[in-house]
Amino acid sequence: MALFPQAFIDDLKAQTDIVGVIGDVVPLKKAGSTWKGLCPFHQEKTPSFNVNKDKGFFKCFGCGAGGDVVKFVELYQKMPFPEAVRHLAARAGMAVPERDGGPDERAAAAEREALLTLHDVAAAFYREQLDGPAGARARRELESRSLAPDTIATFRYGYAPAAGRDTLHGRFEDQKVPLALQVRSGLVLELEGGRVVDRFRHRLMIPIARDSGATVAFGGRALDAGQVPKYLNSPETPLYSKGRTLYGLDVTKGAVRKHNYCVLVEGYFDLAQVWQAGVQPVVASCGTALTSGQARILKRFTSKVVLSFDPDAAGQGAAIRSSELLVAEGFQVNVALLPEGSDPDTFVRRFGGKGYVERLTGSQTYLEFVLDRAVRAHDVTRADGRKAFLASMLAVAATIPDAADRDRFADRLAHKARVTEGVVRDEIRKAAVDRRKEVPAAAVASTVRMRPAEAGLLWTLVHRPIEGLAAVAQLEAEDLEGLVSGPVLRLAASLADVPPDLVPGLLRERLSVEERALLDRAARADQAPAPPADCVLALRRGRMLRDLAAVQDEIDRLPASGPDADRTLEALWARKKALLGRLEQLNA
Repeated sequence: MALFPQAFIDDLKAQTDIVGVIGDVVPLKKAGSTWKGLCPFHQEKTPSFNVNKDKGFFKCFGCGAGGDVVKFVELYQKMPFPEAVRHLAARAGMAVPERDGGPDERAAAAEREALLTLHDVAAAFYREQLDGPAGARARRELESRSLAPDTIATFRYGYAPAAGRDTLHGRFEDQKVPLALQVRSGLVLELEGGRVVDRFRHRLMIPIARDSGATVAFGGRALDAGQVPKYLNSPETPLYSKGRTLYGLDVTKGAVRKHNYCVLVEGYFDLAQVWQAGVQPVVASCGTALTSGQARILKRFTSKVVLSFDPDAAGQGAAIRSSELLVAEGFQVNVALLPEGSDPDTFVRRFGGKGYVERLTGSQTYLEFVLDRAVRAHDVTRADGRKAFLASMLAVAATIPDAADRDRFADRLAHKARVTEGVVRDEIRKAAVDRRKEVPAAAVASTVRMRPAEAGLLWTLVHRPIEGLAAVAQLEAEDLEGLVSGPVLRLAASLADVPPDLVPGLLRERLSVEERALLDRAARADQAPAPPADCVLALRRGRMLRDLAAVQDEIDRLPASGPDADRTLEALWARKKALLGRLEQLNA
């Protein structure tokens, strides 16, 4: 009898990222599809130590050492096999079902095998019911979602009948399955008074499998309007832990590995629609924010994730929590935003796979996503707003594992905070690199500088309001984005129908204290820094440069391969060319 059940060893290796374990003690660098470093088991100057994350093994071509992640811990930590297993299980947060504990442990292993068999029986029963007369309502539900027969077969949907003659409990009874084991599976309930019923009744059934393909749980979707809850899931069992299972990975793992990225969605049917639309590297978190256990499983297949959660507050909150965890685990994370009121399921049905792919290719990096959200939530032109913004973002910076990445994020952070002084920017970068969450005092006290073109327009609005209003009228809302004087210029634009001589006074009345200080500071100059026409030209030119930088950022972030990558790159280059043409006209 083996010391540990083989199913547990397989699960442990599935939950463990071999590159993460070895990378903790051996500096590794990516080399094609593998990772390379100096062998820890013999002295060498040229790296001959290779780690293959996809296959889960290491090999040194210098000394011959090799094996799986358990073997590495045995050799490196000088531990016997049982201790290496316990070490990795503790790291993964898994309980160790040791067989040397006696009959109880052997009984537990046998029970797990029996439960796997019951779930296979249940999946076959539900599919049989879906195909029969009782499954008509469930079939209409699938048809209403525009799911093709191949998709239905791939994801093995089924139907759990209402209480009646044909029940899963009855099927188990026919096969002489002990009632205690039926209840233990979570598929059958024993009510007070001894009445036994199926947990899932009159529901569209969704099998949930490990990435190995073994069915370990089910989700059940309500079919009637008054049926609650809308989704009913299997409870935690000896087979199933929701926080260590990624729905759909058994089907999509090959595509995830092939394309080296994964779209992460929330729900069962989000995944089905996205997969059916041709975006097959996709998994679902089953409606919750990602857990560290799920992240470790996904890391075995890719380190690039595009989050595609619902755009409501709950979905965006889950996106942020999942992104923070993924970034901390070393993933590259992008966030794809959908229109308000959409989820991947409804969006694909309405706009098709092409529209969804466009959303994916236009996704933002997670760090840009949180920066933009934070900028919208705080007025960084004010000291208190800038302090709150920097505090929230330095907390994000502290979760980034790589110091060089923290430094780059801090540079973007200082830019978004409108901090222009080099010394202050260095303070922010140092705080981020050192993972300090306290905002440098200099960054709060720092005043945000106006551009000469902004100061010129404010001076003209006060001293020559007719010319000032005419100049402001030539600007578009996008020209004012990100400008310190933006609130003042927008208010001035709204006063276009007011007698010009009243404009300076109305501006002072309606502006905040900080905004009025900007206006007065510009007005104190003896003359405008530049004529109004030149100021308008400078601000429009600035907008063009910002738009060009944004397009270039999209080009830089575009994956080398993936759905419609070439077509998207062509469209981005066309946009860049058009912007360069407009900029050339402005410069002329």
